[in-house]
Amino acid sequence: MSIVEKEIVSLVFYKPEYKERLLNYRLSAEQQRYTAFPVDALQRCESEPDRHPIVILYGYQPAGFFVLHGGEGVKEFSNNNDAILLRAYSINAEFQGKGIASQSIKLLNPFVKKHFPDVNEIILAVNHANIAAQTVYKKGGFVDQGIRAMGREGEMFICHLDI
Repeated sequence: MSIVEKEIVSLVFYKPEYKERLLNYRLSAEQQRYTAFPVDALQRCESEPDRHPIVILYGYQPAGFFVLHGGEGVKEFSNNNDAILLRAYSINAEFQGKGIASQSIKLLNPFVKKHFPDVNEIILAVNHANIAAQTVYKKGGFVDQGIRAMGREGEMFICHLDI
Protein backbone atom coordinates (compact mmCIF):
# COMPACT_ATOMS: atom_id res chain seq x y z
CA MET A 1 0.00 0.00 0.00
CA SER A 2 1.41 3.37 -0.95
CA ILE A 3 1.46 6.39 1.34
CA VAL A 4 -1.28 8.03 -0.72
CA GLU A 5 -3.57 5.01 -0.23
CA LYS A 6 -2.98 5.11 3.52
CA GLU A 7 -4.23 8.68 3.72
CA ILE A 8 -7.52 8.19 1.86
CA VAL A 9 -10.58 8.54 4.08
CA SER A 10 -13.76 6.81 2.94
CA LEU A 11 -17.15 5.83 4.31
CA VAL A 12 -18.49 2.29 3.89
CA PHE A 13 -21.35 0.28 5.30
CA TYR A 14 -20.28 -2.02 8.13
CA LYS A 15 -19.21 -5.55 7.15
CA PRO A 16 -18.43 -8.42 9.56
CA GLU A 17 -14.78 -8.30 8.44
CA TYR A 18 -14.43 -5.03 10.39
CA LYS A 19 -15.73 -6.47 13.67
CA GLU A 20 -12.39 -7.61 15.13
CA ARG A 21 -10.84 -4.19 14.60
CA LEU A 22 -13.89 -2.53 16.13
CA LEU A 23 -13.70 -4.81 19.17
CA ASN A 24 -10.26 -3.31 19.91
CA TYR A 25 -11.53 0.25 19.56
CA ARG A 26 -10.24 2.79 22.08
CA LEU A 27 -11.75 6.04 23.27
CA SER A 28 -10.55 8.37 26.01
CA ALA A 29 -12.59 8.51 29.22
CA GLU A 30 -13.80 11.97 28.16
CA GLN A 31 -14.98 10.68 24.77
CA GLN A 32 -16.75 7.73 26.40
CA ARG A 33 -18.99 10.26 28.18
CA TYR A 34 -20.42 11.42 24.85
CA THR A 35 -20.51 8.45 22.49
CA ALA A 36 -20.99 4.69 22.32
CA PHE A 37 -18.35 2.14 21.46
CA PRO A 38 -18.93 0.69 17.98
CA VAL A 39 -19.64 -2.83 19.31
CA ASP A 40 -22.39 -1.48 21.56
CA ALA A 41 -23.91 0.55 18.71
CA LEU A 42 -23.74 -2.49 16.41
CA GLN A 43 -25.86 -4.49 18.84
CA ARG A 44 -28.60 -1.85 18.61
CA CYS A 45 -28.29 -1.88 14.81
CA GLU A 46 -28.94 -5.64 14.73
CA SER A 47 -32.28 -5.23 16.47
CA GLU A 48 -33.37 -1.97 14.80
CA PRO A 49 -33.40 -2.08 10.99
CA ASP A 50 -33.60 1.72 10.63
CA ARG A 51 -30.09 2.03 12.14
CA HIS A 52 -27.32 1.80 9.55
CA PRO A 53 -23.75 1.22 10.84
CA ILE A 54 -21.04 3.04 8.89
CA VAL A 55 -17.28 2.51 9.14
CA ILE A 56 -14.79 5.30 8.49
CA LEU A 57 -11.80 3.84 6.68
CA TYR A 58 -8.33 5.35 6.72
CA GLY A 59 -6.79 3.60 3.77
CA TYR A 60 -8.07 0.07 4.36
CA GLN A 61 -8.19 0.26 8.15
CA PRO A 62 -11.35 0.95 10.17
CA ALA A 63 -10.49 4.23 11.91
CA GLY A 64 -13.91 5.43 12.96
CA PHE A 65 -17.55 4.57 13.21
CA PHE A 66 -21.04 6.06 13.32
CA VAL A 67 -24.67 5.16 12.81
CA LEU A 68 -27.19 6.77 10.48
CA HIS A 69 -30.57 6.36 12.14
CA GLY A 70 -33.75 6.94 10.20
CA GLY A 71 -37.38 6.53 11.14
CA GLU A 72 -38.18 6.85 14.82
CA GLY A 73 -34.61 7.86 15.74
CA VAL A 74 -34.94 11.26 14.08
CA LYS A 75 -38.36 12.08 15.55
CA GLU A 76 -36.80 12.78 18.93
CA PHE A 77 -34.97 15.75 17.41
CA SER A 78 -36.89 16.82 14.28
CA ASN A 79 -40.30 16.86 12.63
CA ASN A 80 -38.67 16.35 9.22
CA ASN A 81 -39.71 12.89 7.97
CA ASP A 82 -36.96 13.07 5.33
CA ALA A 83 -34.12 13.61 7.84
CA ILE A 84 -31.62 11.07 9.15
CA LEU A 85 -29.84 11.18 12.50
CA LEU A 86 -26.07 10.88 12.84
CA ARG A 87 -25.25 9.13 16.11
CA ALA A 88 -22.49 7.21 17.91
CA TYR A 89 -19.84 9.08 15.89
CA SER A 90 -16.22 8.53 16.94
CA ILE A 91 -12.66 8.12 15.73
CA ASN A 92 -10.55 5.36 17.28
CA ALA A 93 -7.98 6.94 19.63
CA GLU A 94 -5.01 5.60 17.65
CA PHE A 95 -6.20 7.46 14.53
CA GLN A 96 -7.06 10.79 16.13
CA GLY A 97 -5.14 13.91 15.15
CA LYS A 98 -4.82 12.96 11.47
CA GLY A 99 -7.77 15.01 10.14
CA ILE A 100 -9.89 11.88 9.67
CA ALA A 101 -12.88 13.33 11.53
CA SER A 102 -12.97 16.47 9.38
CA GLN A 103 -12.57 14.50 6.16
CA SER A 104 -15.25 11.97 7.12
CA ILE A 105 -17.78 14.70 7.94
CA LYS A 106 -17.15 16.29 4.54
CA LEU A 107 -17.87 12.91 2.91
CA LEU A 108 -21.15 12.56 4.76
CA ASN A 109 -23.26 14.68 2.41
CA PRO A 110 -22.33 12.81 -0.81
CA PHE A 111 -22.55 9.44 1.01
CA VAL A 112 -26.08 10.15 2.23
CA LYS A 113 -27.14 11.51 -1.20
CA LYS A 114 -25.94 8.30 -2.85
CA HIS A 115 -27.28 5.73 -0.37
CA PHE A 116 -30.32 7.52 1.07
CA PRO A 117 -31.68 9.53 -1.89
CA ASP A 118 -34.92 10.51 -0.11
CA VAL A 119 -33.06 12.16 2.79
CA ASN A 120 -32.78 15.96 2.64
CA GLU A 121 -31.23 16.70 6.04
CA ILE A 122 -28.76 15.16 8.48
CA ILE A 123 -29.31 15.89 12.16
CA LEU A 124 -27.02 15.29 15.10
CA ALA A 125 -27.02 16.00 18.82
CA VAL A 126 -23.74 17.13 20.38
CA ASN A 127 -23.15 17.74 24.06
CA HIS A 128 -22.65 21.40 25.04
CA ALA A 129 -19.33 20.49 26.69
CA ASN A 130 -17.95 18.50 23.74
CA ILE A 131 -16.16 21.42 22.10
CA ALA A 132 -13.88 19.25 19.93
CA ALA A 133 -16.87 17.54 18.30
CA GLN A 134 -18.73 20.83 17.87
CA THR A 135 -15.73 22.27 16.03
CA VAL A 136 -15.54 19.31 13.62
CA TYR A 137 -19.27 19.39 12.92
CA LYS A 138 -19.32 23.16 12.32
CA LYS A 139 -16.35 22.92 9.93
CA GLY A 140 -18.28 20.19 8.10
CA GLY A 141 -21.23 22.50 7.53
CA PHE A 142 -23.54 21.56 10.39
CA VAL A 143 -25.51 24.51 11.76
CA ASP A 144 -26.79 25.04 15.29
CA GLN A 145 -30.31 26.39 14.85
CA GLY A 146 -30.84 26.95 18.56
CA ILE A 147 -32.74 23.71 19.30
CA ARG A 148 -31.74 22.00 22.55
CA ALA A 149 -32.36 18.59 24.13
CA MET A 150 -31.25 16.88 27.29
CA GLY A 151 -28.94 13.87 27.09
CA ARG A 152 -27.36 11.59 29.64
CA GLU A 153 -24.49 14.09 30.07
CA GLY A 154 -26.56 17.29 30.05
CA GLU A 155 -27.68 19.77 27.43
CA MET A 156 -27.17 18.91 23.77
CA PHE A 157 -27.11 21.20 20.75
CA ILE A 158 -29.15 19.86 17.83
CA CYS A 159 -27.28 20.63 14.61
CA HIS A 160 -28.48 20.34 10.99
CA LEU A 161 -26.89 19.81 7.61
CA ASP A 162 -29.05 20.30 4.54
CA ILE A 163 -28.52 17.79 1.75
